[in-house]
Amino acid sequence: MAKSTDIKIVEAKFSTEQVPFRTPLKFGGRVMDSSVLLNVEVIVETRSGKQGIGIGSMPAGNIWAWPSSVVSPEDALKAMIEFLEEAVEIANICPEIAHPIDLMYHISAEYHFMAKKIAKKLGLAEEIPELAQLVASSPLDAAIHDGFGRANHINSYNGLSSEYMIHDLTEYLDDQFAGEYLDQYTLRDPKPTLPLYHLVGALDPITEADVAERIDDGLPETLGEWIKADGLTHLKIKLSGDNLDWDISRVIAVENEAAKAQAERGQDTWCYSLDFNEKCENVDYVLDFLNKVREQSPAAFDRVQYIEQPTNRDLKANPENKMHEAAKIKPVVIDESLVDYESLLLSRDLGYSGVALKACKGQTESLFLGAAAQKFDMFLCVQDLTCCGYSFLHSASLAARIPTVAAIEGNGRQYCPGPNKKWSRSYPGMFKLTDGTVKTGELNGDGLGF
Repeated sequence: MAKSTDIKIVEAKFSTEQVPFRTPLKFGGRVMDSSVLLNVEVIVETRSGKQGIGIGSMPAGNIWAWPSSVVSPEDALKAMIEFLEEAVEIANICPEIAHPIDLMYHISAEYHFMAKKIAKKLGLAEEIPELAQLVASSPLDAAIHDGFGRANHINSYNGLSSEYMIHDLTEYLDDQFAGEYLDQYTLRDPKPTLPLYHLVGALDPITEADVAERIDDGLPETLGEWIKADGLTHLKIKLSGDNLDWDISRVIAVENEAAKAQAERGQDTWCYSLDFNEKCENVDYVLDFLNKVREQSPAAFDRVQYIEQPTNRDLKANPENKMHEAAKIKPVVIDESLVDYESLLLSRDLGYSGVALKACKGQTESLFLGAAAQKFDMFLCVQDLTCCGYSFLHSASLAARIPTVAAIEGNGRQYCPGPNKKWSRSYPGMFKLTDGTVKTGELNGDGLGF
């Protein structure tokens, strides 16, 4: 059953990198002005002795992955860094020689115990949540997949068939996937381009009148300036979820400014996604919001492509938050709650009609969830975690290889563009937008593609 392309982990190591923001980002009631990148490098070796170096990187995203009332953001960040450190240690002593999917499947079996142990060691009032575990370990996951491709001189997405894997998807999902492999749910070549979703954060100026003091760093600052500079056609709007009038007026304000800027460009087609960051009390809030937006601006309503998870992420504790009625109007995608196949099945039962994939939840888990979403004919999108540099390329590469994903979110260029500089020289089409799209066809090399 062994494959000559299987790999073992020779060495894994990690580091952290502080990244300042050029402008603050508000979501879920909290404001971020910096982030920490978690970086991993692994050396892997095939059965025949071929070696490859894989790299993974991801913002820690503790405020999003672990929004707690009893654990401070600082303590959450410390715990997530320690979690990655332990995951790297496990990788270093892992004796297995296997496909990266199986390596990660077995390494991740230790996560639950690790989360308990670290929380106890640090004296935290709660365990590291599953989402935070995935985010913290995602650079290791990416690095192993990347190393696998480099050691075998193939793109990692082209190593997902029965030629490279010993198990079909029933091993990881269920019998509905008998005889199927991940190559059936991924593309052999990346899509040439993908539209980029630009974030309109709650603190971001829409018009010049909203600018208290200009940053003057050469980048656009108002929404209109961004639209004209980058040729944007996709806008993601952050909303409060607990202030209906503000949410409606925010969408109308975006629509008015976007209409003005797009008219100057001669563009008559663009779209929105809406993100309430789980703050809606129930689906009735969403329904009221949609009805009133449709009344006040039919054009803005028509432009809404999908709605991100609007209510509390704990689906089991809040089974009354059913999305069936909202999903009849617009696709409603599961995001913060989506940590595994079981949570995807539960979200379907509760009426969610779409799935938000994120590279920060791990390359392995993202591939499984992408396959399941396609199997069940669910709407698919790929979002980021204010990913910059390598982490953005990883997210974009994932989006470019999932057939039904039509756009990618990327707001690192807005808030923390610093790490992009060294990568933009090699992949200019990924970081220098002119027509609202990123040139994902550039991500066609060995490993994860870049």
